[in-house]
Amino acid sequence: MAKAGQEAKGAARTSVWLDGKARRGRGTGQPSGLDRDRITEVSVRLLDAEGLAKFSMRRLAAELNVTAMSVYWYVDTKDDLLELALDAVYGEMELPDPAAGADWREHLRELAEQYRAVLVRHAWVSPLIGRYLNIGPNNLAFSRVVQQVVRRTGLPVHRLTSTISAVFQFVYGYGTLEGHFNTRSAALGMSRDEYFRQSVAEVSESAAYAEVLQESKEIMEARGGDTVEEMMERDFTYALDLLIAGIETLVERG
Repeated sequence: MAKAGQEAKGAARTSVWLDGKARRGRGTGQPSGLDRDRITEVSVRLLDAEGLAKFSMRRLAAELNVTAMSVYWYVDTKDDLLELALDAVYGEMELPDPAAGADWREHLRELAEQYRAVLVRHAWVSPLIGRYLNIGPNNLAFSRVVQQVVRRTGLPVHRLTSTISAVFQFVYGYGTLEGHFNTRSAALGMSRDEYFRQSVAEVSESAAYAEVLQESKEIMEARGGDTVEEMMERDFTYALDLLIAGIETLVERG
């Protein structure tokens, strides 16, 4: 019995989407007026406003004006709720129809932009990706369209996962850093441009960084863009163009 208990305690967490847990508490007509969708919606709003570190079931219950026990009637754990919130924001993406006939390059750019937008809009999302199985319906719909679009590149099947990783891990990294930059500037009460200028000015005053900054000056000036948004857009677009050009080259090589 002790061994069985130890194994249960050490068992890996699976997913809210398994064992029917995602349907729990739906359509119950409880006096509180709560339902799973409303709880998830408010969770997303709180996570956007206050961040992942401050999010708690107690804080959520206060926002909903109910007791914490009322929330637990609909979800077993905070992890379950975070997994629901994660999939909910994947549903914000407007996925292209791979069968519509557009060029795969156009669809790949569209998917990359949509994914980046989610990561930037919801800075708490990136730490959760990989923590969970992430098999909710919205994520599965996104993953399916990505696979369908990448299949149309003409690459052999055994190269598709590597191609998807190259494109969307780049987007993940870019969107994560951009989202954190926005969060940091907002926390300081600054616009992104103000925070960028202040950071550059402070580093420029340090002799320890003078040599590095001098080497970077030509690159930064050639980069173009008067605002952080313009710089980020140009870098993202060109980097994505490089990846697409790499795919085209590999396809041509056969």
